[in-house]
Amino acid sequence: MQKLVSKTKTATTIILILMMATGIIMTLPAQAQTNIQEGGGGPLPAGVTPDTTFDAFAKLSFRPTTIGVGQTFLVNLWVTPAIHPSRYFKDFKVTITKADGTVDVITMNSYKADGTAWFEYVADQIGNWTLKFDFQGAYFPRGNYTSSGGAFGGTLNAVQSAYYKPSSSPLRTLVVQADPVLPWPSMPLPTDYWTRPVHVENREWWPIMGNFPATGYVGVGSTWDQMYPDTSRTYNARHKFTPWVEGPNTAHIVWKEQNNIAGLTGGQTGQYGITGAPTVPNLIYAGRAYESYSKPGTGATSQTYWRCYDLRTGVTYWEQPVSTITSSGFFFGPSVSALVPNIIEYTSPVQSEVAGAEAAGAWSVNLIYIGGGYLYKWNPWTGAMTSNISISPLTSATFYKQSVGRNSEPMALSIQDLGAAAGANRYRLINWTTSTGGYGSSISTTNFTTRIRSNTTYARSSLPSYIDWNTGYGATVAGVTVAGVYMGMNITGFNAWTGQTLWSKIINEPVYSGVCDIVDHGKVAVLSDRGYYVATDLATGNEAWKSDPMHYPWTSTGFGAYSSMSAYGMLYRESYDGIYAFNWTNGKMVWHYEAPTPSQFETPYTGWNDTGVYPFYSFGVGGQLADGKFYTWTYEHTESWPVTRGWGIHVIDCMTGKGVWNLTGCIQPATIADGYLIGGNSYDGYKYAFGKGKSATTVTAPDVSVPLGTALTIKGSVLDQSPAQPGTPCVSADSMKTQMEYLHMQLPIDGIWHDVTMTGVPVTMTAIDQNGNPTEIGTATTSAYYGTFEMAWTPPAEGTYKIIAAFAADDSYSSSGAQTAVPVGPAAPQINVPEQIVPADYTWTIIGTGIAVIVALAIAVLILKKK
Repeated sequence: MQKLVSKTKTATTIILILMMATGIIMTLPAQAQTNIQEGGGGPLPAGVTPDTTFDAFAKLSFRPTTIGVGQTFLVNLWVTPAIHPSRYFKDFKVTITKADGTVDVITMNSYKADGTAWFEYVADQIGNWTLKFDFQGAYFPRGNYTSSGGAFGGTLNAVQSAYYKPSSSPLRTLVVQADPVLPWPSMPLPTDYWTRPVHVENREWWPIMGNFPATGYVGVGSTWDQMYPDTSRTYNARHKFTPWVEGPNTAHIVWKEQNNIAGLTGGQTGQYGITGAPTVPNLIYAGRAYESYSKPGTGATSQTYWRCYDLRTGVTYWEQPVSTITSSGFFFGPSVSALVPNIIEYTSPVQSEVAGAEAAGAWSVNLIYIGGGYLYKWNPWTGAMTSNISISPLTSATFYKQSVGRNSEPMALSIQDLGAAAGANRYRLINWTTSTGGYGSSISTTNFTTRIRSNTTYARSSLPSYIDWNTGYGATVAGVTVAGVYMGMNITGFNAWTGQTLWSKIINEPVYSGVCDIVDHGKVAVLSDRGYYVATDLATGNEAWKSDPMHYPWTSTGFGAYSSMSAYGMLYRESYDGIYAFNWTNGKMVWHYEAPTPSQFETPYTGWNDTGVYPFYSFGVGGQLADGKFYTWTYEHTESWPVTRGWGIHVIDCMTGKGVWNLTGCIQPATIADGYLIGGNSYDGYKYAFGKGKSATTVTAPDVSVPLGTALTIKGSVLDQSPAQPGTPCVSADSMKTQMEYLHMQLPIDGIWHDVTMTGVPVTMTAIDQNGNPTEIGTATTSAYYGTFEMAWTPPAEGTYKIIAAFAADDSYSSSGAQTAVPVGPAAPQINVPEQIVPADYTWTIIGTGIAVIVALAIAVLILKKK
């Protein structure tokens, strides 16, 4: 039997009741009281005469009043008049009598202030049920009552006692039937082109509506844990994993923009050229991309600007100049950069003043940056800086946690150094919120101390290099030299919250690069220069596993990227012979992806079967992981010129290691959201946006009446309307690579080996007669080179037909359609030709006679010559 069901469900709350909350009590003369009451009103004690007595009215409501068996109904309870925010009613009683006479009694206290309560119940029997709410009455003695705050908070000094008389609701009937009562229809995830903002009616779309980056998505019991229980939630910038987003499934380019000069120089430079990386966004929020750039033509010293543009079109919303800030560099010391945000901060609504209601109000979102001793905030709509808050005496922070659910806060950690004089208490871990606070909050925007949630002694001067916030453990890794060679690694485990050392050990493995080390799933994995990973349990220091070795010859000695990534229960390693995925549980190799070269002379790298392959390399960056796909690119350390031909962006299925799509061009994936990827190509200076674009379909048919029985030709086109190539043919996903390389990379339309034949897209044609009856004409495939289609059709009857051509959405284009009309008249009259008498033909008789005469003359001539 189902009792109370606790869900995040908005109950019906009686706001009007709250607004009239007993003015009689609140306006009584004030008088000092010494006793403090808990605020719960129960039955009237024996022998007590209350100073004030109220007639109470118990109300019961439930929905729906007719429901299907196995479905859940909602029950709302309240008593009027309402009470002060510091008080509540005790022991509401609801008696539920089921169809078979079984009785279930639900007892519960009301919420404060409004005297309401609610619960959910599963209807588990077919038939008529009854529900009744009994209020036992409530007595509130004199005394001080203190509320928990909110808009109606404060302390009530009650100098008179108050009593609410008992009351009961009418007996009400619930009908439980065999057939379910249909709920609001769910809106499936979009498969066609969609834009922001997304209407709140489409609440089922939330799993694909994340933004970039997904910083600090930790939290036990969060929605994240429910959806992805075996996925990375650790603090490590190199994970590059973005949840709650879709990524492009084809190489379709939506728009592009040149931000630098790059490519072959020409002339005396021969086959050499220059590289020029374009700017790319570092944030995507609500379908808007944000990036900083040096604006050309702004003087001898380029002015740094910050701009916001549409993710789907590249059209700029606004731009404005920004100041710069000096920050510590990753490897090369301090660096000067634009003062722009790099984190999206989400602040959840706080508890409503109506205790029984769920969060009243929407989340607030800011773009933030923490550095140089300040917390900066910007309005994502206008780009205006809204806060400039000193965090002194702190200088920096690690943003490690977003808001998770109602009344939670986005959090950051900083280490405070009190100096050597403080001894063992020299370092303090400051756990503080970046949030400005919401309704009922006491956070000051200028007083940093109001943001601090804890201030504890810390055993280290900094946080560990690698932290798994899901377990609360961290680690550092340092190379151990032998005769000047890094032939070992010293790994130390810590409690991330106290800084206390848990264990330390040296493993006899040569160092490849610490940038390739990573934590997740309670383990720290370090890359050996011998070509495998060694994982250590963060809690115990015990070896968890040694991975399968990577392949000979290149990665068996570690050659590859200075990066590592983690998601979907796997550790990903980019190398010079492909990409490897290892299982975090046991270190087994799950898959190995290679990018074969079409020419064995174009690359020095070979794969496991000694065929030529392209290398994957990234310095501290790595690819992007999103939507079950790994977006990365081929490259090498210190590339040689002329550069290798055939390098490109590669998209791989994270689970199977199978290629999804690739495209020529040294395009580094930067940001992913809403089904779009933006990447920069340093070899042509363009940034490219990949994703779904709009299409346009046309259709034509004869404008004049067509006689019945006559075949007519329907024609039309399906063209790409994306800003990158408007008016060009839409092509199939299999042909997208060739089409995009032809349009944007100056490669042949039939491929570099001239062996590719592209294919178009399917168009379905339907005829609807004047009575509304549809007839399927058929499906045509467009020309991949012209975008056109045609199909012959013979109308079956007279009348005017609507001809509809429809192109269904696919992974590259939106759906589109068009309509025309063709009249069909009576069949052409049959022409009867009278039978004609054919005269005799004497041609051969005349010819025969002529021949006979000629022969006779010839004989006569011969006879005369003989004489």
